Amino acid sequence: MKIAEVITPLGLKAWLVEDPSSPVVSLSFSFDGGSARDSQEHKGLTSITATLLTDGAGPLDAQAFRQREEETAVSLGFGAALDRVDGSMRTLSAKCDEAFDLLRLAVTAPRFDADRFDHRRRQTIARLNQAEQRAPAVAQRTLMATVFAGHPYAITTEGVRDSLRGLAVDQVKARAKALLTRTGLILAAVGDIDAAELARQLDRTFGGLPAGAALPSLPDWSPPTKARTVSIERPVPQSSMLIALPGLLREDPDWHAALVMARVLGGGQQSRLFNEVREKRGLAYSISAGLRDQEKAGLLVVSTGSANERVAQSLEVIRTELARMRDGATDQELADARTYLSGSLALSLDSSSAIANLVHQMQVEHLPRDYLDRRAAVIGAVTAEDVHRVARRLLRAEAMTTVVVGKPVGLVAEP
Repeated sequence: MKIAEVITPLGLKAWLVEDPSSPVVSLSFSFDGGSARDSQEHKGLTSITATLLTDGAGPLDAQAFRQREEETAVSLGFGAALDRVDGSMRTLSAKCDEAFDLLRLAVTAPRFDADRFDHRRRQTIARLNQAEQRAPAVAQRTLMATVFAGHPYAITTEGVRDSLRGLAVDQVKARAKALLTRTGLILAAVGDIDAAELARQLDRTFGGLPAGAALPSLPDWSPPTKARTVSIERPVPQSSMLIALPGLLREDPDWHAALVMARVLGGGQQSRLFNEVREKRGLAYSISAGLRDQEKAGLLVVSTGSANERVAQSLEVIRTELARMRDGATDQELADARTYLSGSLALSLDSSSAIANLVHQMQVEHLPRDYLDRRAAVIGAVTAEDVHRVARRLLRAEAMTTVVVGKPVGLVAEP
């Protein structure tokens, strides 16, 4: 995959994978400053702001905007993650002018009509209320609130819901003004468009945004140093379980070794956790382990679910396997993990949108443009000693946070 850097006349930078084989153009982009930037009093503000960007812009109200999207066969979307606000656009190359026009309106002239704001607020609160009845969603929220207690990444359903009720449209407008700037804007394009045309479209779309100023860094995260088990009761026959351990930042030299280790531990049907928890004992239908990384924190998370009466046994088996992983992996496990990780990425890149998302993520993670050319070799160079080292570094029982949502039998919570 050849990734070219494009610098527009106005100084915007983008990465481009030119592919004229299909008449489609996909754009993946993001603005610095995600939901973790919301103050305690305004939790949910960035998320609802992002949602409203396509609910009418310029002379087009929400209905007219959606109709224009359909007429021009363009798909636009925005969403707030913890660190950034992400956007995407997909269009036929013959409709690029119309598509970029709509995107320009969305980022430079969003309407934030009062009726749409009220509708989105009610919709978001209803969705949060519904999520409170779903054990997996409660487990995810509880894990974030527990592991990141005291840090901006700790976002609770209650905090967002209460904040949304008190928000006003003027606060959304102010958030959009602060968020939508050229500083911190990351752009990636894939498809039937050349560098000159992309530069023209980007300048007329984003060039009207204010330059803005770089945001101050989020505070560093202090990982837990004491094991904790949190149990939340819900009337469900199967409990949802998450086990989290402090992981690595993306730039950590041990990242690829941790990636291989996580694959051996719980990355598929040949993994240790799958074999021990599901195949041998039938304690769960599915189980996985994987790395999560944010700008200021990384986690290794094990996710599964068990019948309430088998939760305690499931946790015991999982914790045993986490401890056993500290002794390292076999040569065959390493070979299988390296082969899978080297080949699976290509299989996931089945559309221009998927490729654009990957190229965008590479920029977010400060990876070089030739990273994909070297990735297989880097993974292939991970040794048994590397996996052993990173397993002992990460898999520490004293730093383990366990969250169980359901009606588990015989589970003892640890404060």
